[in-house]
Amino acid sequence: MEFNAIKKIYFIGIGGIGMSALARYFRLHGAEVHGYDRTETDLTRALAAEGMFIHYEDDLKYIPENVDLVVFTPAVPKEHAELNWFINNNYPVKKRAEVLGIISRAKRCIAIAGTHGKTTTSTMASHLLRACGVDATAFVGGISLNLGSNFVEGNSDWVVVEADEYDRSFLHLHPEIAVLNSIDADHLDIYGTEEAVVESFKQFVRQIKPGGKLIYRHGLPLEDVAAELRASGRQVFSFGIEEGDFEAFNVRVEDGQMAFGLRSTIFDWTDLRLNYPGKHNVLNATAAIAATLSAGGFSELLGVALAGFQGVKRRFEYIVRNSERVYIDDYAHHPAELEAVIGAAKMMYPDRKVTGIFQPHLYTRTRDFAEGFARALDLLDECILLDIYPAREQPIPGVTSAMIAGLMQNPNVNLTTKSQLLNLLKTKQIDVLMTMGAGDIDTLIEPIKALLTTNAKP
Repeated sequence: MEFNAIKKIYFIGIGGIGMSALARYFRLHGAEVHGYDRTETDLTRALAAEGMFIHYEDDLKYIPENVDLVVFTPAVPKEHAELNWFINNNYPVKKRAEVLGIISRAKRCIAIAGTHGKTTTSTMASHLLRACGVDATAFVGGISLNLGSNFVEGNSDWVVVEADEYDRSFLHLHPEIAVLNSIDADHLDIYGTEEAVVESFKQFVRQIKPGGKLIYRHGLPLEDVAAELRASGRQVFSFGIEEGDFEAFNVRVEDGQMAFGLRSTIFDWTDLRLNYPGKHNVLNATAAIAATLSAGGFSELLGVALAGFQGVKRRFEYIVRNSERVYIDDYAHHPAELEAVIGAAKMMYPDRKVTGIFQPHLYTRTRDFAEGFARALDLLDECILLDIYPAREQPIPGVTSAMIAGLMQNPNVNLTTKSQLLNLLKTKQIDVLMTMGAGDIDTLIEPIKALLTTNAKP
């Protein structure tokens, strides 16, 4: 399909972070963009303001005539009326990942993969490339605070994309450079076993183009596929802290920033600065730097560019930061992500009380990782658990937030609902507060901010 010939395109699930980036791409290229989403959000309002036509009822009356292409996300229920109408009437219907794969195939693709760190690393890489002389196009899985968007079009041959393992979407990509941050068990509702997750990542890595490069975190179980790549003429580099071909070292907190050195066979930098806390973000930055250099970015500009990285919305995002209180919001929804973000807060504020509010995401994920969630949340001084956000799932008997609470060692745990949360917070002494989760916990950010910034101390 020739995408440049598309005059009218329809997105089912247009408010998703990956879908909206594609919608912006087609709008920029002159297409009339229509779409459905379940709820109105800041992002859908932004898309409407950019000239897209969006509705929030699954109703055939909103479908315009002469649609050239329909794009949908696997998160849309199979019984969705609009989707089924398009399928039954033989419209061209493609998954989001397939469309992204076709767009990226025409360019030199940098694909950022991993069960965690994709969004931060892809946003960092996009920022660093553009600041270091490579005007890359970027489709990223979050709102970059530097770019003010999840999509930006550049004039070079390079494109940065986030390679999503959900539903094996990333197998539509054939990158020139692949970055792999982490391989943890996740999406077991799709994969079934941890071994199947690992095998899917290996399949993705095997799709690197001839002459391309793999940049992966030192220690991941990729020795066999790395040997295959080298034997076929592709290059393999590892990165890590105190290990790897790109080696971060002397990682510390200094003047409220992460400070670290970085060395390889061709450089040795002793003092890089990052305004984004946590060792996991030093790893993300190391991967992004390796990708930037591999794509021809100017190394002498990297230090200033890295220090100028402002972050990603809902990734350790400071909502309130003053002498009395700190409030941080984060998208973390897997035990490893919670451990990383809570660890980052503890690293930044070692002598302060950290209270965390967590909304579990999906019944299956809660069931599969309840013990891991409990261990991660035990790192908090105080924990508040909201009800599980179901997303696409039906309830599973016995799987509730209380399941996590029952496995925790931390005595300071409260179970509450979204509607009761603010009343509960009014009874607490808040010092450093975190909201964490991938559901609709972000709808509470502004009310919590208002509560924390009034004169009356909760």
